Amino acid sequence: MRIRSVELEMPNAAAAATFLQNPWGLIDAGTRGDTTYLRATADQAYAISVKEAAQNAMISVTFTGSTAEVKAVYARVQKSGLKHGPWIEEFDEPGRGAGFYVTGPEGEPYRFLAEKDPTAALPADNTRPLHVSHIVFNTLDRESGSKVLTDVFGFKMSDRTRLMNFLRPDNIHHAVAYADAKNVSLNHIAFEMQDTDAVMRGMGRLKDAGCASVWGPGRHGPGNNVFSYFVAPFGACIEYTSEVQRVPDDYKVGAPEDWKWPPGRGDHWGIASRDNDKLIASGDAFPYRALAV
Repeated sequence: MRIRSVELEMPNAAAAATFLQNPWGLIDAGTRGDTTYLRATADQAYAISVKEAAQNAMISVTFTGSTAEVKAVYARVQKSGLKHGPWIEEFDEPGRGAGFYVTGPEGEPYRFLAEKDPTAALPADNTRPLHVSHIVFNTLDRESGSKVLTDVFGFKMSDRTRLMNFLRPDNIHHAVAYADAKNVSLNHIAFEMQDTDAVMRGMGRLKDAGCASVWGPGRHGPGNNVFSYFVAPFGACIEYTSEVQRVPDDYKVGAPEDWKWPPGRGDHWGIASRDNDKLIASGDAFPYRALAV
């Protein structure tokens, strides 16, 4: 099982799609009606979709696996009491997956599917993301959401800090994180780049396009990943990241006392500038519109 894509809806989705292609670096993967699909270079049908709508909303984060894996999650979801939709034999989108929607305890919109159409990887390119790395949710109760991921979805806890929980379905340190906040919404979407140089070059490309970094560059503690965050013109916080830690099955779950920094420092490097006002405002930009019924 791995993270595949994030699905958003918003006014002026065409402008968002243009930004996500250039300067962000994603590639047109086709349209269906009023939805545009954009892919990265990995062997996945698409990385993000943007749908024309009257208001901003996050409608799902999608995880893919084999048919057996996805049906096993569906069986556990059916017994869990979580809100979920029916099994859908085919989604009309790139990849033509079969699967279902399910809603987390605070309305987090998840989707699990098994793709029917294999997608070939494209050559690695340091101007383009490799794939969606992770998504972070703002939460009022991170333990409740984390329990659903571990007990129902089959994910593993990687680390807990004073403010966040990090979870994974595979060997990448985290695909989902829950961050303590005063609201429930999308915090940010991260895209993994080829290496640190690609992140830095991306920062320059975004700055030239009038979208300078609001936090970074730096290297996080949990996950050990290089980061730079931006607020896209459509309001969402998006991240370039690289060198995300790959962990073994027996990775020791970190605790808050394992992730303490000296005063004035919030990451390994200690050089990142941060615009808290813009970061906080971006956390209100995309509430959830869960499709599970």
